[in-house]
Amino acid sequence: MLAGVHGPAVHILRHVLLIVVAVLLAALAGWFCRKVLMPLAQKITAKTEATWDEILFNERVLRALCAIVPAIVIWKFLPMVFYQFPLVRELLARATAIYITIMATRAVTIFIGSFDDLEGPEMGMSEGRSAARQYLKSFCGVLKIVAIFVSVIIVVAIALDKSPLHLFAGLGATSAILMLVFKDTIEGLVAGIRLTSNDMLHAGDWITVPSANANGIVQEMTLSTVKIRNFDNTITTVSPLSLINGSFQNWRNMQEGGGRRVKRILYLDFRSIKPLSADDINRLPKEAQPLAKEGEVNLTVFRAFVEHWLRHREDVNAKMTLMVRQMEPTQCGLPIEFYFFLKEKVWVRYEHTQAAIFEYLYAVIPSFGLKIYQQYPEQ
Repeated sequence: MLAGVHGPAVHILRHVLLIVVAVLLAALAGWFCRKVLMPLAQKITAKTEATWDEILFNERVLRALCAIVPAIVIWKFLPMVFYQFPLVRELLARATAIYITIMATRAVTIFIGSFDDLEGPEMGMSEGRSAARQYLKSFCGVLKIVAIFVSVIIVVAIALDKSPLHLFAGLGATSAILMLVFKDTIEGLVAGIRLTSNDMLHAGDWITVPSANANGIVQEMTLSTVKIRNFDNTITTVSPLSLINGSFQNWRNMQEGGGRRVKRILYLDFRSIKPLSADDINRLPKEAQPLAKEGEVNLTVFRAFVEHWLRHREDVNAKMTLMVRQMEPTQCGLPIEFYFFLKEKVWVRYEHTQAAIFEYLYAVIPSFGLKIYQQYPEQ
């Protein structure tokens, strides 16, 4: 007899009370972790000089760990609560073990994901978007996949009441099939790691991918996709494998270097090339007259004047390659190539500066007696 209860009802009441006690203890353990242990851990990490511990053991990670504790308490109490019902005890034990495995995997993936929030100084790097950071992000992605894969194997093993080692051993026979099914995913993972480990691509780089008609800034890089925001504000998504197997142009060195290249060709009419007379010299711009001598070819003086003029412009990087040269003659005139670097690298301002330079050159070319070749449409 228990509290006035007789017969079979005693066993039922005993189990109900044990279940209530187990649930209350599990709830109490969860509350203790969330209200006592978690704030204590946050205070400890906040008092340290380093900041990496606050980032890695953030609130999401601690809450994910706290969610496992009640299930562990239930799992420990199951043999005492259902000692007379072995089948029920076994089923509940498996279900609880599966829950613990899933929640533990969730905590591990959240912990791995918190590495993405580490900035350059915490990682011992000067820039947050460095190759080491990109490589770490790719490596964390691989670890998440491995953790989820191992979790699935363990869950299946628990559900079938088999040893996980037996299942892992059995995967060797089906590895060829798995590699065939996940061929694209595996190749994408390898390509993503190659891109980041070889410092070929960073988030924030300006790239052009002719095969995908993409021209813009890399917004996001993962192990399976590279997201590019084009300059017309459209988004192009390409796979790392297509970048590795194909070709793409990265403008990072130009952005980080001393200037952005200008390379343009003008075609001059052969019939306008001639030696300069004294009157011709007087018609030259004042800056060009000291460079000219009577009898010297006007094109020679023009090339020397343009190089001198460009070298003394504040918006031109004179320390980098600068030249005005002839190209191979064509039936459309003599090609003159202007090759130099502007200090301005932002696209819109670069285009305006380049346009202003060539607008001036178009205006002064006639003063040298030269004519730009122009083909008129047939009447």
